[in-house]
Amino acid sequence: MSRIPSWLIKVVGLALVYFVVLALIKNGVVDSYLEITIVTICVNIILAASLNLITGFTGQFSLGHAGFMALGAYTTGIITVSHPTIWGFMTGLLAGACLAALVGFVIGLPTLRLSGDYLAIATLGLAEIIRIVITNLKITKGAAGLSGIPRFVDWTWLFIITAGSVALIANLLRSVPGRDLIAVREDEIAASSVGVNALTAKTTAFVVGAFFGGLAGGLYASYFFVLKPDIFNFLKSVNILIIVVLGGLGSLTGTVIGAVLLGVVSYLLRSYPAVQDLQWVIYGLILVIVMVFRPQGLVGDRELTMAAVRRLVPGRLKKGAPT
Repeated sequence: MSRIPSWLIKVVGLALVYFVVLALIKNGVVDSYLEITIVTICVNIILAASLNLITGFTGQFSLGHAGFMALGAYTTGIITVSHPTIWGFMTGLLAGACLAALVGFVIGLPTLRLSGDYLAIATLGLAEIIRIVITNLKITKGAAGLSGIPRFVDWTWLFIITAGSVALIANLLRSVPGRDLIAVREDEIAASSVGVNALTAKTTAFVVGAFFGGLAGGLYASYFFVLKPDIFNFLKSVNILIIVVLGGLGSLTGTVIGAVLLGVVSYLLRSYPAVQDLQWVIYGLILVIVMVFRPQGLVGDRELTMAAVRRLVPGRLKKGAPT
């Protein structure tokens, strides 16, 4: 008896998640706060997966992801306000992601010659420059913020773009350029000695990561319909990095788990306003506990594969197995 194809299991699992959440939303089980939490989790999954591509899989310490998110958010917001149609939204989403990727390429090419703390400082400076420029532009309404952005994002858009983003990043990592990224992380000198262009690999990771960071920003802008420069400050980049480290550097599965875990923690704190003010303290405490007892993160660098699922499910998911 042959096993059920792994791709079919993935499709069925994703479809089950989509329709269950959709049914809960349609029947009013998901209240407004829980819906906001779901949106935040999806946006954070895209942000953390794209940052993990740079930091976890390529080994480049970046603190500038909030800047790419800001570029995508404001580009999507400005275009959607000018053209409040679904096509305007889609154009803004793509334009914002492409602008973030372009800035990532222009800035990343010279800065990626740095490494370690120097690269972190350079990318942090990049994010702050982007935020300050946005604050002083008339088209972005400056510090007052951009408001009145039409909302086109719903659960269907969120699910498709989130699942699609993670799938595309996973497929990139399985390709030859993806293997080059991992080789650079493991040993840049050894990778260069066997023909891997380390600068090209690092730039590719930076550009692709910036693209998906801008895409996440566009989703954020369309759902929350109000943007202010302070949203995309240093703490936003740190928040994304916490998810990556919590789940596990070099693991997309860990990224999803980390984003969901912090989203659930935030949701549970909603009933305790006094405690919610200490959200960053609680996040820091969770991170410290993980670093003490599980320094590689919750998942480490492993992925949840179909082989692991088959070991957990009776009958090993074979065709014709009794249910």
